[in-house]
Amino acid sequence: MQLRWLECIQTTVEGLGYELVDFKLVGRGLFQVFIDTPFVMPASSEPHAEGSAGPCITIEDCEKVSKQLSYVFEVEHIDYERLEVSSPGLDRPLKKHSDFIRFAGCEAKVTLKKMVDGCKQYRGILQAPKEDAEGVLILNYMGQQGPAVLHFTLGEIERAQLVAQVDFRSSKR
Repeated sequence: MQLRWLECIQTTVEGLGYELVDFKLVGRGLFQVFIDTPFVMPASSEPHAEGSAGPCITIEDCEKVSKQLSYVFEVEHIDYERLEVSSPGLDRPLKKHSDFIRFAGCEAKVTLKKMVDGCKQYRGILQAPKEDAEGVLILNYMGQQGPAVLHFTLGEIERAQLVAQVDFRSSKR
């Protein structure tokens, strides 16, 4: 059943020019769909400027996707009570290899399925993988003995997400 939902949602979201980040069927028939602007792999191997992940999702983008998904769900007889479409937020989940490339230079939390050096949870700066290291992802973090580098693959990840960067200081003083 979820495969059918995924196909319907992904086809619709991508057809409208967005990227499907995630979707959840939460209790009481609530469908949550998280969208983002599509990532275009840079022509050079240089990662993007730190924190510049591209244009932001607007309310109008969410409304557009919500209306189209409502029509699709009706045609496909997908039962739901409420539909919620939003951006993935400041603590965006990282699920695909391209997510790790897109957000190279950003701070992230990574939880691995198995312990590495006595730990499963790491927090550090994502580093763009080398071209010859297909599938290998890199996180620079502060270990017990100082700065360290963690190499891992998508298959080793239980969960990964960006660390929200919020500056509450006003630019006006």
